Formats: sequence, C-alpha cells, structure tokens
Amino acid sequence: MSARTVDWAALRASRQVDAAGTEGLRERKKRLMRQRLSDVATEMFVERGFDAVRVSEIADACGVSEKTVFNYFPTKESLVLDLPDATMAALRTGLADPGVPVVEAMLRILADELGAMTAWLDTQDDPAGAVAAMGRFGALIRATPALRAHQRDMTDQLIAAAARTLAARAGAGRDDPEPWIAATALLGLWQVQHRALRTHMDATLTPESIRAAVTADVRRAARLLDAGLAGFPRTPDARTTDPRPTDPRPIDPRPTDEQPRTEPADGPA
Repeated sequence: MSARTVDWAALRASRQVDAAGTEGLRERKKRLMRQRLSDVATEMFVERGFDAVRVSEIADACGVSEKTVFNYFPTKESLVLDLPDATMAALRTGLADPGVPVVEAMLRILADELGAMTAWLDTQDDPAGAVAAMGRFGALIRATPALRAHQRDMTDQLIAAAARTLAARAGAGRDDPEPWIAATALLGLWQVQHRALRTHMDATLTPESIRAAVTADVRRAARLLDAGLAGFPRTPDARTTDPRPTDPRPIDPRPTDEQPRTEPADGPA
C-alpha cells in the first residue's frame, strides 16, 4: 500500500470535533482546502522525504499559489503535524471538571483519541497496509529534525493549555508551580501513548488488540502519577505555605571563609 492509498483525511476527521450542521459554506470550503493541502503534503513527504519536497510543489499539486498554502499553514512543518483543535478542546474541557480526578480525566481523553484511531483502522480495506503506511509516517517524523522540533513545540502548547486549565480549576495563579508540573506530568501520558502505538502497531494484530496493548501501557504509566496527583488541587494554604524553616538571623553576603568567627560571650575555652 502506498501513502496515496491511505485515507489520511478520514484519519484526521476521526479525531476532529464534528462540525456538521454548525459551519457555513465559506467555513466548509476553508476546512476542505486546509484538509486537502495537509493530505497532499503528507502523501508527498512520506513518499519522497520532508526535505525533498518544496512548498511550491505542494501548491502546484493542489492548484493554488504558494502564498495560499502559507495562509492556511504558517510553516512547512505544520502542513504535516497540525495540532488538532479537538485535542486542545478535550484538554480544556476534561481537565476542568472538578468531579473527575486529573489523572482519570487525562486517561479518558487519551482513550477517546486512541479509540478514534483504532476505529478508523478497523474500517480500512487493507488494515495491514494502513499499519505499514502509518509506520512510515512515524519514521518520517523521527528521521526529520525539523518535524521533531515542531512536535515538541506542539507538546509545549498542550502543556500550557493544560496548565492554564488546571490553574483555574485549583484557583491558583497562572505561574504557580503546581499546575505546571501537573500539566507536564499529565501530557507525559500523551507521549507514552504515542510511543506505545509505535511499539504495538503490528499488522498481525487486530485494531482491538492494538488498543488493548496501548491502553495497558498508558495505565501502567498513570499508576506512577496517581499518588502524586491524587490530591491536586491543593488547598490555598498548601499552595502558599513555604515548608522550609526560616532563620531570623541576617545573611552575611561575604563568602563563608571571609565571615568573622563568633566566639562565646565568655571568651574561648
């Protein structure tokens, strides 16, 4: 199976918020053009390599100008690695619910994303070929420094969105350390899921078997976070109280070996 026989549009659509009935004609045309540009770019990158394809070639293949491509995608990297709006929306909604522990909320988000991917895989006429093509897509990213850097930037954006949501949930400041470390840990599970997919994406396995294996890995990692994040958010007092003991004596700015010795009041022994 070549990259051109993989329905990349359907795979992306499986992870997007359903906009049916809510978008106008203009919005639909823009969405379809954006989708076409990304799909064509993905096909060309997988077949020829990221650095071997010029943006002008992608524009020509889609019958538009190079300027039009950049109107939809600010960088060449974003043509193939575009942050899904659905993922960002799921983080903001799922992590904001005070009735759901944050680790469990993240597991639900990841389960939905994984379920959409395996459901798409189950609809393919040639699942083994689709698995192989997805493997080549992953290999393209790992072999391309620019795409790896862009992927890290996407992760940073997700962490920032999660941290803002967790800060609002906890009534904490935007720069408080607790929401940021919690967000970083939770998004680590997202990375675990992607790595597990690479490990378990096997053409001999059914989509359901792949889903079960990946879920098991993610939940193993999540158990390490449960103890530390089970109590998040903390109370305001716990967030602002510094547990370190204080020393009322002023600190002498001189190096230790220059500070004068202080002898007992009755003199040396």
